[in-house]
Amino acid sequence: MNLKFKKIYILWIIVGLILIGLDIYLYFKVNSLKRWFWVFFVIIINISWANFWYDFLKENKRQKEIEEKFLEFIRNLVEAVKTGISIPKGVLQVSDKDYGALTPYIKKLAYQIEWGIPMHNSLIIFSNDTENAVIKRSISIIIEADQSGGNISDILQSVSTSVVNIKKIKEERKSSIESQIIQGYLVFLIFVVIMMVLQTILFPKLIGVSSSLEGSASILGFQTGEGEKIDLDTIVFLLLLIQGFFAGLVIGKFSEGDIKQGLIHSLILMTLTALIVTTVKGGI
Repeated sequence: MNLKFKKIYILWIIVGLILIGLDIYLYFKVNSLKRWFWVFFVIIINISWANFWYDFLKENKRQKEIEEKFLEFIRNLVEAVKTGISIPKGVLQVSDKDYGALTPYIKKLAYQIEWGIPMHNSLIIFSNDTENAVIKRSISIIIEADQSGGNISDILQSVSTSVVNIKKIKEERKSSIESQIIQGYLVFLIFVVIMMVLQTILFPKLIGVSSSLEGSASILGFQTGEGEKIDLDTIVFLLLLIQGFFAGLVIGKFSEGDIKQGLIHSLILMTLTALIVTTVKGGI
């Protein structure tokens, strides 16, 4: 699944830059809004790339529909081939049906066959156009089995069964770990809340106690040997973002079997982290 860069992305980036400029202007001009500067900044960043993530999710949904319709297409083709006709004629016969998001690709496949393009070449073009891993694997099996001289009807039936099994395995895996995904989100959010409590309540008290005791600051680690104060706020914020990024990748790998899908979870966790931290503290 490959997303092409669109001009509208540039437009949203420009809108985001304008809003960031407005946010900076309000920060210096309106004192009452200074506390919300970083909250607005995080929201603006998400608005800037929202269109990209919308297209990503839309394309992901379309690919799932293509897989489902491909199964329907193979089943119809199996029924057509069982009547004794060849695969090319079978494709032409079933291409008039509606296959949703897969329809344009099947229409193109039928046109190529009508124009006299070899069946194997047409199938390869068809699989490449869909950019779907399941379809590419299935078409590859069909071509290799057909070249080896196997029964094409049995081959198509086996491919159909294979696609069904893959779909079932994905759904079972997703449903079986759905509760674990929710637990992963809850555990991470609880971790963020605990860190906020430590950072806003416990750490300031420890620093206050250490400053009142001679030489205790360096022992507790809140100051360097030269007496310079360590920026714990930035360190904790970055650690939370890193934790959210990798936690999202793990959730995506477990739920969808693809790290790319984990980027969505990473984005959600990192955004929630940034919003929680900036809202509670009024800054990073």
